[in-house]
Amino acid sequence: MDILLIAGLWLDGSAWDDVVPALEALGHRPVPITLPGQGDGSASATLDDQAAAVLAAVDSASGKPMVVGHSAACTLAWLAADARPERVAKVALIGGFPSADGQPYADFFELKDGVMPFPGWGPFEGPDSADLGEEARRDFASAAIPVPAGVTKGVVRLTDERRFDVPVLVVCPEFTPAQAQEWIAAGDVPELAKAEHLDLVDIDSGHWPMITEPAELARLLAAAAPEA
Repeated sequence: MDILLIAGLWLDGSAWDDVVPALEALGHRPVPITLPGQGDGSASATLDDQAAAVLAAVDSASGKPMVVGHSAACTLAWLAADARPERVAKVALIGGFPSADGQPYADFFELKDGVMPFPGWGPFEGPDSADLGEEARRDFASAAIPVPAGVTKGVVRLTDERRFDVPVLVVCPEFTPAQAQEWIAAGDVPELAKAEHLDLVDIDSGHWPMITEPAELARLLAAAAPEA
């Protein structure tokens, strides 16, 4: 089946370069999405622009695709389920959770000149980055794409309750499935608390498993893909 891949902040479609051949070998058609403002040179892109790019990929997919979001882009995957509940076969969320209606998309770090640059590794010390070596850290930081303020400060709008019928897989990298369940039960992730079909799987990695564990990530995604 078609598996749409949306990377998180500061990344473009090339983040999935090692996952793509592994998914292809498992019989799927991976489609990495380069988001407006994250790889196309547009510093004026908005959250609506990014959501539109994801929906365009959903609409052009063969059959019903699985939509995969990583980190902040978990919200983009969920926006696709909200806008196309009848077209999205499943949503997979890697290392993140969807924001709720009315929340900012990714207002996490300081803006400079209208964009949010990668803040360095300080905020990600510990489990997030423990599996990234020095070379991988240098490569990530040098390639990181500042994200336009129109994206990070965009307000999430969810309108269709049918999104809760779309099956969801949460891939848990720097946190465990048990921790995720606790956060959901405590009301910290209201969107997933209402999901009718929710599975959680563990992956032994930091926050960027597409970089450090691409084959295992591909295996988990392929195993979760609904039958065509």
